[in-house]
Amino acid sequence: MSEVGLYTPLNTLKPVASGIWIADGPLVQMAAVGMRVPFPTRMTVVRLADGGLWCHSPIAPDEALFAAIDALGPVRHLISPNLLHYAHIAAWKRRYPQATAWASPGVRQRAASQHIEVAFDADLDDAPPPDWAAAIDQLRFRGSRVLQEIVFLHRASATLILTDLIENFEAGKLPTAMRWMARLGGVTDPDGKAPLDMRLTYLGHKDEARACLARMLAWQPQRVILAHGRCYLENAEAELARAFRWLD
Repeated sequence: MSEVGLYTPLNTLKPVASGIWIADGPLVQMAAVGMRVPFPTRMTVVRLADGGLWCHSPIAPDEALFAAIDALGPVRHLISPNLLHYAHIAAWKRRYPQATAWASPGVRQRAASQHIEVAFDADLDDAPPPDWAAAIDQLRFRGSRVLQEIVFLHRASATLILTDLIENFEAGKLPTAMRWMARLGGVTDPDGKAPLDMRLTYLGHKDEARACLARMLAWQPQRVILAHGRCYLENAEAELARAFRWLD
């Protein structure tokens, strides 16, 4: 497989800070402007105080990754952060049947419309559940007529975990056909942000989104993990202000 667009090594736990890791996965084909385009994938793993693991946006199942995960601790939570990030939760649930699968707003309906079978056990909203409230804060980023994402902050490391609210594709890692699409959508590094079609869904409701952004900034994050593209491992507050300037 070509490594264009991939953040190798794949299916490998990469430490971000104490108690938090990312794992980069294979490309997935996503619909955009009437085409299928390749997106890199990334999951985040947090180890909670009891040793259990919190897995955000699980990537495609892989035995080597499962072995690395098992060495960290028992998987307790499988997180769908928005209605576009859920496709592999069913496979992870089969591997870790004791884990709780958490649903984002609208994901059950989305999965049904795509004829993808996935059973969720509980729902995510503004407040973190007792299961991880001591370690991870969260909020429901509101304002879009189409997609509401649950965003998270790993308190100990001041790491903000986003999914599609910021996409930050490096042009050199993109196939030629996707390069112009990323620029058109405004999601090219170093000026990543929400893609244009998503930004348009906030028209008339930007005040709700601005309130959510204010809460995120009040967390004073030091770094931002993204699901697609280069993460922001420093200057997090400045990057957030830049990436969300479309709300002004």
